[in-house]
Amino acid sequence: MKTKKLLYFSVPILSFSALPVYAICPLCVIAIGAGLGLSEYLGIDDTISGLWIGAFLVATSIWTIEWFNKKKFLMKYQKLRDIVTFVLFYGLTIWPLWEQGFIGHPFHQLWGIDKLILGIAIGSIVFLGATNWYQKIKKAHGGHAQFPFQNIVIPVSTLLVFSIIFYFIVSF
Repeated sequence: MKTKKLLYFSVPILSFSALPVYAICPLCVIAIGAGLGLSEYLGIDDTISGLWIGAFLVATSIWTIEWFNKKKFLMKYQKLRDIVTFVLFYGLTIWPLWEQGFIGHPFHQLWGIDKLILGIAIGSIVFLGATNWYQKIKKAHGGHAQFPFQNIVIPVSTLLVFSIIFYFIVSF
């Protein structure tokens, strides 16, 4: 039982121990976490909260993988390690939500899909796409951002735009 608790709490702690700024910086993770906390406090629809959860899962997964790479952890099995990292982060997030009844209610759906699962999927794709978009912009400009904090502004503003879109979808 102690080992399970240690494993359950060590994975998130490991994700916060990376200090250098990589493709996913600590400020992005903090901004996403703050957005998620604010949405819960304000009673915002679970589809929108799911967008932020999905982005947070992508950010922390990539951040953890970068930390593993820096420490040269299981480099021989890098692809498998990376897949397992994503699966663990998503599993350790979705499973408790399912067990607590936040996921799976038949009246809690949009387009026939659970609102939280839909939001997590779309948020993951949107955040990954926005991060890749920033990397392309940076590469096109000689490896430099066009303005300060562009690496934060693009993914977070993209999430905000999608949050507004889903606000109008679920409100009407």
